[in-house]
Amino acid sequence: MSAADGEGILPLVPEDLPEGWTSRVPDESDVDELVALVTKEKRAVTGSGAVDPDVIAGEAVGEGSWTRREVVLVDPQGRIRMWARAHDRAAGRTNVDMASDPELPGDTEEALASSALAWAEANALRISRGRGLGGTRLDVSVHELDDRMRTMLTSAGYHLARTWLQMERDTREGDADLLETRDGVRVRQVARRDDGTPIAADLQTVHRMIEESFVDHFNSYRESFPEFLARLREDPGHRWNHWWIAEITEDEQWVPGGAVVAAVLPPDDQGQQGTYIDYIGVHRLARGRGVAKSLLHAVVADTARRGRNRVALEVDADSPTGADGIYTSMGWVTRYRTESWHRDVQADDTTDPIPRAKGDDPA
Repeated sequence: MSAADGEGILPLVPEDLPEGWTSRVPDESDVDELVALVTKEKRAVTGSGAVDPDVIAGEAVGEGSWTRREVVLVDPQGRIRMWARAHDRAAGRTNVDMASDPELPGDTEEALASSALAWAEANALRISRGRGLGGTRLDVSVHELDDRMRTMLTSAGYHLARTWLQMERDTREGDADLLETRDGVRVRQVARRDDGTPIAADLQTVHRMIEESFVDHFNSYRESFPEFLARLREDPGHRWNHWWIAEITEDEQWVPGGAVVAAVLPPDDQGQQGTYIDYIGVHRLARGRGVAKSLLHAVVADTARRGRNRVALEVDADSPTGADGIYTSMGWVTRYRTESWHRDVQADDTTDPIPRAKGDDPA
């Protein structure tokens, strides 16, 4: 990187690209090509090429691009063959995403991946400096069948940190009538004004429930309220009427005990939308009172009433609360698994620790 780059004067660019290759920031004219690239890669890994073009467009040039540094690697014929992103996820956390053309020769892909991952690391360190930190954790999500990505990450110094179950439940007859089944628990949507905008106090309650529910979980870290809202609103499937709060009775008063945030899934191969549960959290003081099942019933019932055919979610395969067992008992099945690959990086000119929360795995 140039000397000026460390002072934030020039944009970072990948180095050591193969002869004839170039790099640049994607623009709106690239969206169709990026959708085709991601589709092609996904089909090569999973056999299915279903992707959401709105998500791709949002990350590349839309609202999702505001918190991402991006680069496309272009071959000598002018075709985009790799797309890399460094996502400023929160203090001390940078998600790295990379889509690569599966038809690339192995040695070429290896050289491009090395350059793109080094670029992502340099951007992540620049982001961490901007936050007043001395380093960050790089986090890459990998499909369980993607051996190519595992090889590239291993070469770049990443390690397998966790496995996640991607679970799905089809809607059934009678789901629309599901209700909370425990006394002393009630579930409601976040309150909204006549124009549909949410009441801030309820959004803050949801954020607090999620933050405090996951404080002891793997890789838990603090995300500010503004960051929490901005990130979730980047999703094209975001809807305020997909946020719920669970309340429990405590000293003869109703108090928050948990919350769920969901979004709309795009149509599947049958043309039907679904619902995706981004977060479901039960406060530690409310566990064992049926709050999780009540929240899940609320989401499933809402999904059925809207005529959708499925509810999907992600859960830690080693969840300390045994959440996957609850989901299985309620009809969810694991469709596939993904993995989190991590690499902790530190700026050369600092000894400041990477922010960690209770429950972090230092490996």
